[in-house]
Amino acid sequence: MISFVLKWLSAAIAVVAFATAAFAQDFPKRPITMIVPFAAGGTSDVIARTVAEQMSIALGQTIVIENVAGAGGSTALARASRAEPDGYTIAIGNAGTNAATYTIYPKLPFTPDSFVPIGMVAKTFGIIAIRKDFPAKDLKEFIAYAKANPGKINLGHAGVGSSNYLICKSFVTAAGIDATLVGYRGASPALTDAIGSQIDGVCDAAASVSQSINEKLVRGLVVGSTVRLATLPELPTSAEAGLPEFEAQGWNGLFAPKGTPPAVIAKLNAAARTAVETEAVKKRFADLSTVAPDDNEHTSELLQQLVTRDVEKYRKLLADDAK
Repeated sequence: MISFVLKWLSAAIAVVAFATAAFAQDFPKRPITMIVPFAAGGTSDVIARTVAEQMSIALGQTIVIENVAGAGGSTALARASRAEPDGYTIAIGNAGTNAATYTIYPKLPFTPDSFVPIGMVAKTFGIIAIRKDFPAKDLKEFIAYAKANPGKINLGHAGVGSSNYLICKSFVTAAGIDATLVGYRGASPALTDAIGSQIDGVCDAAASVSQSINEKLVRGLVVGSTVRLATLPELPTSAEAGLPEFEAQGWNGLFAPKGTPPAVIAKLNAAARTAVETEAVKKRFADLSTVAPDDNEHTSELLQQLVTRDVEKYRKLLADDAK
């Protein structure tokens, strides 16, 4: 009897494995939806659209971008976690949406285990930019002004839990200032208000704010990087500006719902790797002061390590923000 059951289980497992392999071999047969956790025009959106275009070519199927803004990205991640785990719904995320959010919103309907990492697609650099008529010429003067006017400076970001929010928190903590952090439904509307002097400045990624700085619509104060950016050669690094404690180097990665077959994850990973290695993506990323992963940074395993590391990192930084 036991022998019969074991043979039956082995046969069942073999059938499932065969069906899964066949499904993965034919994947994808229809368009894929890539969920972006923020409004159109922000860093995650620009990176997603750039990568998706080339992934579509590699996979031979269209990838449709779906912007789902709200709650620092957790609205989108909740939707992605409930999707059928078949590879046809994936999401782009970052340290905010896929790590810090678990501290800020501890009662979320999903956990880090609700997702399978596909792979990292971009490395980003955080920038603090201020309205062009702000009464401070550089970072030192800005910090002095902020300390003389506690609570009166307001900095916009893409929503509590977003990577831009983490840039803000890291900056005000390193600078030791009391500033009001204003959440928006994406980086683009925050930048629009900074350009219009409705707020004093923004915490943003180079990918979405560089052009506005170069066009002198806002003024860059500092980039949280160890080296200057080629697109903003005059913008000082945090160490050069006198605030080496400010670090804002982030990542963007692709995720699928838990239960997505490993073979499908591998196929999506290969398409993403192919995409970021194309000249079209490299050129677009260079224009955005964004960097593609190194050869050893494309794996699902590395992205999982980054999530695990950053969950703990932001649990400490954001302890006061837990809701």
